[in-house]
Amino acid sequence: GDESVALTALSPRGQPGRGGQGGGEPECCGRAVINISGLRFETGLRTLGHFPDSLLGDPGKRMRYFDPLRNEYFFDRNRPSFDAILYFYQSRGRLRRPANVPFDVFMEEIRFYQLGDQAIANFREEEGFFQEEERALPEGEYQRQVWLLFEYPESSGPAKGIAIVSVLVILISIVIFCLETLPEFREDQTRLHMSEAAANGTQLVARDNPFTDPFFITETLCIMWFSFELLVRFFSSPSKPGFFKNIMNIIDIVAIIPYFITLFTELVHHQSNGQQAMSLAILRVIRLVRVFRIFKLSRHSKGLQILGKTLQASLRELGLLMFFLFIGVILFSSAVYFAESDDPDSSFNSIPEAFWWAVVTMTTVGYGDMYPVTIGGKIVGSLCAIAGVLTIALPVPVIVSNFNYFYHRGSENDEQPPYPQGSSAGEGSGSLGGDLSSNPSLHKCEYPEAESDLDMARGEKRQYHDFSPIKQSFADTQNMLTPV
Repeated sequence: GDESVALTALSPRGQPGRGGQGGGEPECCGRAVINISGLRFETGLRTLGHFPDSLLGDPGKRMRYFDPLRNEYFFDRNRPSFDAILYFYQSRGRLRRPANVPFDVFMEEIRFYQLGDQAIANFREEEGFFQEEERALPEGEYQRQVWLLFEYPESSGPAKGIAIVSVLVILISIVIFCLETLPEFREDQTRLHMSEAAANGTQLVARDNPFTDPFFITETLCIMWFSFELLVRFFSSPSKPGFFKNIMNIIDIVAIIPYFITLFTELVHHQSNGQQAMSLAILRVIRLVRVFRIFKLSRHSKGLQILGKTLQASLRELGLLMFFLFIGVILFSSAVYFAESDDPDSSFNSIPEAFWWAVVTMTTVGYGDMYPVTIGGKIVGSLCAIAGVLTIALPVPVIVSNFNYFYHRGSENDEQPPYPQGSSAGEGSGSLGGDLSSNPSLHKCEYPEAESDLDMARGEKRQYHDFSPIKQSFADTQNMLTPV
């Protein structure tokens, strides 16, 4: 049952020596046979020793997977991934994901073989993922409780109730924004009649006070809640500069600014009747900004958060897609213009006017307001549609792969505590508890050592979590005991 049984020390002439029993050539010349779900690999111990802290580089760790009957190490793991894992040892740190292996599967293999946090960080950076920052808690007890109450709905029942109230207020605000544009509620018609009456010299009817409008009152109540929530979260936040770096907080600020600008405009309009057209234009722009209030729902919707992270991780692919569309629009709008230039009834009067046609054709929308009528124009249109399908289809698999990764990671995070328990603003991300909970490559035989250190550091009760690689280790054990 010794590890040296799996080694074959070769003499300079290529004949087996006594190293197989541990007494021949030096260990640096030994070879290890690794069986990955029936696919055998053979490499040198010196190659595996480049990373002694990994699963394959540490003789004590890999010994658990040694099969003395077959003289090999057996791992019931993903086959295509091991080519890249073995190349990691051979190249001393270069890790590349195979094209036919999903991102989440390859990430599980990296954790299982314990290649290290640095290898994971480099791989994630190579794949285009941004490193997540540690979410700390305030140091003060009262401040921490208030922060958990408004920032982490899963922390307690009252926090969940506040989240429900916040969602209802957001929905009411969005409904009010849509209803006040109905013709029977629109104020623009009243102002138009007032202008016409003033132009005709008739008596000007006094406009209703906007501050008594039910929509305005409802909007004011919603803004009062949004402002209260924003101020409470700001004063209880662990880092004031970091508070304004959070995109969700910026959305909250943008959601309430239009109200105060509208209020200021109404006050100025009541004091002075001049520049009415200018005030109306400003109000229309400000009201348009209010539509972004719907993004406040992303604070309480994990689906919107996953979509945002996917778009953030796919910026390079989205930029490539826009670049391809830009080239296609310029190319096909120019081609269709010259192809339709001989037709006097052509709707393509210039190349810039053909941009719209090229965009709706490449995106397979086909609006129909502009279309070619000549044979040459129809040929160009056909090529434009085909090129659009191919252009859009190229970056989509990468974006879908990123979405699947964030979706599965979000599902895994649902089983973990929803907020960083017991951490304060001064604590880092390298705590022992964080390493234990975030490293699913630990097996049951490693838990006593890791959790004994955790008990000494925190004084907490020992807990065992159900990680999927644990089940894999039992499967490996059963396969090692299979007779020849």
